[in-house]
Amino acid sequence: MAGGGAAPPRRPLSLAEVEPGSENERFGVARDSMLRNPLILKAELGKPQRNCYTLPGFDFSYGLYIHRTDGGVPEAIGHWNTVKPRTALVQKMPRDFITMNRGALKAGYTTAHEFNLYYKAKDIRRKDDEYNRLKCPPKVPADLTYGISTRPCTPFFDLLQHRYKELWMEQQRALTAAQRVEKKKKGKVCETRTTFLRKHPLPAKEESFWHLPRLEKVGPHLSTFPDRDARKKAFSASH
Repeated sequence: MAGGGAAPPRRPLSLAEVEPGSENERFGVARDSMLRNPLILKAELGKPQRNCYTLPGFDFSYGLYIHRTDGGVPEAIGHWNTVKPRTALVQKMPRDFITMNRGALKAGYTTAHEFNLYYKAKDIRRKDDEYNRLKCPPKVPADLTYGISTRPCTPFFDLLQHRYKELWMEQQRALTAAQRVEKKKKGKVCETRTTFLRKHPLPAKEESFWHLPRLEKVGPHLSTFPDRDARKKAFSASH
């Protein structure tokens, strides 16, 4: 096939177009269905692939044709099909039951039957601006930006100076100081006898030899020392 690009598929092959000695020549009983089966149809040398689908004739017009309005180019140039504007329908506003109930109470009505009679006598409707305010969406400013806002630029000067590290350390120092102050405010824990004895243990008792109870408080009857100084001197030499 000549040319660099692929050509579109051609129309289906018919028996009248099959030439003797060609690739799709059939011997014996030949049917048109043989030439419309892509598994049986052979490719022609130097020609694009044929389309095996059954297509209408050359006089067939594709697309939708409207008999009443489709007049071709003369119809489009000579006539303008315009749509007539629709008359705005007057919308019946809903009842304003708040105002009617207030008026019925001021008039002295209390029962449901009296309220229904008041509704029929005074049919009060909502105002147009109040109804549209509840129904229509709120007005959005013209310069409003939808979506996620753009993240600000990274402050490289603060990064180079380790500014965020200094701020974090200051916050940690302030947090530690606050925890200490709070710990002091809680007050000291009341001490028990056990904790007091752990800090201030009792003095150990001196060991003494066993004596008869009747002889413990008996004073000496005989003193062989001339005075007290001699007695102390003698005891200090022996001990």
